[in-house]
Amino acid sequence: MSATVESAVDATDVILRDGSTLRLRPPAAEDADALVEFLSGLSERSRYLRFHGFPALGPAIVDPVLDPDWRDRGALVGSLDNRIVALANWVRLRDPRAAEVAFAVGDEFQRRGIGMRLLERLAARAADAGIEEFVAEVLHENSAMLGVFRDAGFEVTRAGEAGELEIRFPIAATGDYREQVAARDHVAVRASLEPFFQPRSVAVVGASKRRGSIGGELFRNILAGDFAGSVYPVNRSGDSVAGVHAYSGVCEIAGGVDLAVICVPGEQVLAAAEDALAAGVRAVVVISAGFAETGSEGAERQERLLALVRDRGARLLGPNCLGIASSPVRLNATFAPRSFPAGKIGFSSQSGALGLALLERAEATGLGVTSFVSVGNKADVSSNDLLEWWEDDDETEMVVLYLESFGNPRAFSRIARRLARRKPILALKGGSTSAGSRAAGSHTAALAGSDVAVDALFRQTGVIRARTLDELIDVAALLSAQPVPRGRRVALVTNAGGLGILAADACEAAGLELPLPSDETRAALADAMPSEGSSSNPIDLLGGATAESFAAALPPVLADPAFDAAIVLYVPTVGADEEEVGAAISRAAATAVDKPVLCVFVSAKGAPAGLRGVANVPAFGYPEVAARALGRAAERGEWLRRAAGAVPALDCDRDEAQAVVDEALAAGADWLDAERTRRLLEAYRVPLVPERLAATPQAAVDAAVELGYPVVLKTAAPGAHKTEEGGVILDLGDEEAVRVAAERLGGPLLVQPFVRGGAELLAGAVQDPVFGPLVAFGPGGVLAELIGEAQFRLAPLTDLDAEELVRVGKAGPLVAGFRGAPPTDEAALVDLLLRLSLLAHELPEVVELDLNPVLALPDRCLAVDARVRVAAYVQPRRAKSW
Repeated sequence: MSATVESAVDATDVILRDGSTLRLRPPAAEDADALVEFLSGLSERSRYLRFHGFPALGPAIVDPVLDPDWRDRGALVGSLDNRIVALANWVRLRDPRAAEVAFAVGDEFQRRGIGMRLLERLAARAADAGIEEFVAEVLHENSAMLGVFRDAGFEVTRAGEAGELEIRFPIAATGDYREQVAARDHVAVRASLEPFFQPRSVAVVGASKRRGSIGGELFRNILAGDFAGSVYPVNRSGDSVAGVHAYSGVCEIAGGVDLAVICVPGEQVLAAAEDALAAGVRAVVVISAGFAETGSEGAERQERLLALVRDRGARLLGPNCLGIASSPVRLNATFAPRSFPAGKIGFSSQSGALGLALLERAEATGLGVTSFVSVGNKADVSSNDLLEWWEDDDETEMVVLYLESFGNPRAFSRIARRLARRKPILALKGGSTSAGSRAAGSHTAALAGSDVAVDALFRQTGVIRARTLDELIDVAALLSAQPVPRGRRVALVTNAGGLGILAADACEAAGLELPLPSDETRAALADAMPSEGSSSNPIDLLGGATAESFAAALPPVLADPAFDAAIVLYVPTVGADEEEVGAAISRAAATAVDKPVLCVFVSAKGAPAGLRGVANVPAFGYPEVAARALGRAAERGEWLRRAAGAVPALDCDRDEAQAVVDEALAAGADWLDAERTRRLLEAYRVPLVPERLAATPQAAVDAAVELGYPVVLKTAAPGAHKTEEGGVILDLGDEEAVRVAAERLGGPLLVQPFVRGGAELLAGAVQDPVFGPLVAFGPGGVLAELIGEAQFRLAPLTDLDAEELVRVGKAGPLVAGFRGAPPTDEAALVDLLLRLSLLAHELPEVVELDLNPVLALPDRCLAVDARVRVAAYVQPRRAKSW
């Protein structure tokens, strides 16, 4: 077993199809009486189906499930309101690869998906213990349990005739199974968030009649926003707020409450949450600070708050957040100074203050929101959850995120990749500089970093990454108003030649192209501009251009198949009406088919309203801003046109590779020696140059004769930077040269044939503590870190991820054949990266892996030097299972 089972004894939270949550944990000895009570409370039919009869219910029947060791037996109980409502367990059979599994769910809690969630978690933990197959004895009439096994996503086989069925299924998490789990998560998360976004009633706990208090102002914001439901102030004294009758507790409110917003001091939050949850509230927003952001004491308070919410099956937003706003129900449950304009954007911010600043900028640009969510400390509801909601929200056409951290990057990748196919996702990531240094012993690790991982995550999932707040708003303004360009070919149309030149420079910097118009377009332009004008690109209509000039010039340009987009640049001049020019540009833009039109309007008055007439043409103050936004939109277009790709099945010997790692860790190794490095890489069929290990100069000579001259001698010291330490000598052509070199280097030595030619590249993998395995590819040899142009992608790579890696960056020209060199074997390099990806994904104990250089030849590639570092792996603890 490669990973420790320590994490298996922690509590796990699951989400059910009705949106409620359930905390699962291993039963302990002190649960014996509660378990007997739970089983005794089952209906006769449920007991019969579980036990295939009516056994005596006492301590003896529950002893086998208490304190599971997670080697020979595992068990989980689900609890709500401090009582056990479900039990599931497995016991390893005589065949150690198989375990028998059984379930019991309280009658009143059935048909909510609890059995399915228990099965998912038990299967995951049993797989960690080395179990490959579950076996269950199920009565024919137990249709509910048979349905769980049938619908889980495993490949189920059934045997048996009268009375009992034997159900068998492998529990490996296949791609199809993961998809079905993700589909169940999506339905459940959507249901759980409905009370936040579509509440019928809201209670504000801590709503004071004193002006300026957070609770009081938040309550008044809800009133001022004309909330579509009922809103109730709650405070200890029961004093009315803004003329509305108040309550001293949520439990006093007749008719129930969907959403409770808590605005009391941090030390009072748990009591306030307990009162709200006891009243049946399913959604809790905690505005109050004083939790994990304050240190260990606050973190412990936050854990107790989350445990309380989980025990009642509810969801929590915050703590330490600004609140939530939802335009469809006119809810502004925030303490923002003013309401949020309605629009098409779903916006989540990890920082309340920055979120408000962004919304203010967005409003000035004419953008509005369907909802705004300040996630604060993200104790429960996270950006991942919000993506699930916005995916199916017809009102939301774009998602904007401000992120400072990732709780579950793998889940983000899965959800964002799916959502981005339908709606643009824009993200601004705070903390993009290197926070904290990694002890990097390899080139790959030295080149990697947290921001590199973020870039890789966003690139692979289709998330558009903005580097500044202004850029985020600019790209949102463009994508909310105009279609995604089909390519990078841009037409520049201007009335100021200098402005056109600046725009051309900006387009080149943004990766955009400026092709020439077709002959037909040039002929049409000749009738629309003075003879002194230019019909090349930029198209210069000269300073005397009027609204009629733009109305005549733009349609043929937009109809020209040579262009994918147009940027219109205008400087107001005497004799031209700005509003009329804006209206002319808007009318012309409406004739374009799937081509975005942007306008750079250089005027102290700002852009004219006419630009938003027939077509909504976004306006920018500078050409650099417009080009940058269009470049980002072009990136989205390229991602949408790209096929999804697939993670291919590769032949490898994972058991042998795991044995190598286990041996090294048991021996206390850090960097693998040459023999183990080769065994590990050969297990994954990584192409390696032939080599021999030599302990003495004579052994090196014998190896050279066997391999054939010329040869290379290298130090075989584990983890050595051979070039930096003078540990490699090339092109040794005879016995004397080998003997002298061997005596100089000292043992142990590696002897390899000297391979001439080819491009020197770097390929590697590194385990990021947050994002998991990253695969690197870039220029190699002694310049790897000097050039610093390695590209990274998150593992596991798809075939298209690997193909993109070998074609982009500075390595791309080397692969294609640089300055007359022959093209290299791209397919071999793609296969190499896919094998490194699989290795890094399956063996998290391999924390750094460096192949540098990899010689890329016309007919193959060979790794001629390899360094591998290993460390014990402890599976991350994450209570939230979705």
